[in-house]
Amino acid sequence: MALETRKSLKQGRQRVTLRRDERAPFVAPIERLRMSNEAIATLESVSMSQRLAVDVRNVSLTFETADGKVDALSNVSLQVADGEFVSFIGPSGCGKTTMLRLIADLQQPTSGALLVNGMSAEQARLERRYGYVFQAPALFPWRTIEKNLKLPLEIMGFSDNEQRERATRYLALVNLTGFERKYPWQLSGGMQQRVSIARALSFDPALLLMDEPFGALDEIVRDHLNEQLLQLWDKTGKTVLFVTHSIPEAVFLSTKIVVMSPRPGRIVDIIDCNFRRDRTLEIRETPEFLKIAQRVRVGLRAGHSYDE
Repeated sequence: MALETRKSLKQGRQRVTLRRDERAPFVAPIERLRMSNEAIATLESVSMSQRLAVDVRNVSLTFETADGKVDALSNVSLQVADGEFVSFIGPSGCGKTTMLRLIADLQQPTSGALLVNGMSAEQARLERRYGYVFQAPALFPWRTIEKNLKLPLEIMGFSDNEQRERATRYLALVNLTGFERKYPWQLSGGMQQRVSIARALSFDPALLLMDEPFGALDEIVRDHLNEQLLQLWDKTGKTVLFVTHSIPEAVFLSTKIVVMSPRPGRIVDIIDCNFRRDRTLEIRETPEFLKIAQRVRVGLRAGHSYDE
């Protein structure tokens, strides 16, 4: 491996040295465009009174490209209460991932206002109020499973003892105790994604952002992880925002489903799912489940998602 310059990051109580390729998933380029003070003040008063985890008001996003402007989102408004499990579903390119990136402050809206946990998205990012699970596990092959999980804790300056304690706790939470010394290539795809989820939870964020984390897995593994994710959500009480292309997955996991149209992304329908928290996969055969799944399909058709 070629040598490269290392940069020392000082975070809190200790100094951590990481290679550039280890820092990349945790340091994203951020384009700056800030809400007005008046918009932030108005949203703060509303969000605090209603205990909203996410409060999006009339948000639009337009990208400037070499071929001209691209309207990614158009006039999107959404309120997510603490502890909800909200799934976003729609065609490719409709803005589902873009919504997560706006909430994570990895991009900024062209217009509108957005609060996360009662504060601006920038402040929520700086205070590490969310964890992000990507489509791929994004694990470093030269690090053991335990060291992959510890990476954000190292960056944040947690003590060695606290890192070990949290690694043990969250690997147990995703049923991976005993795999601490293994390397990513020694684990199945489903197990690697569980490590990614444990890593996102390791610093105890209030909000978990999940960008189609099970899309590349086969149906049997996906069903198993869906059940495990529900149990994890119930145990931790986190607010979860989840991107998916699967109607059954969205209906099974969610307390609320957000149906989006093709670009420019708009919200076509918001559907409540009032199933018991301890539901199992068998619920997918019930009339209630099938009725909600059909409503999602109707929403996708109304947004012309099948025209592509």
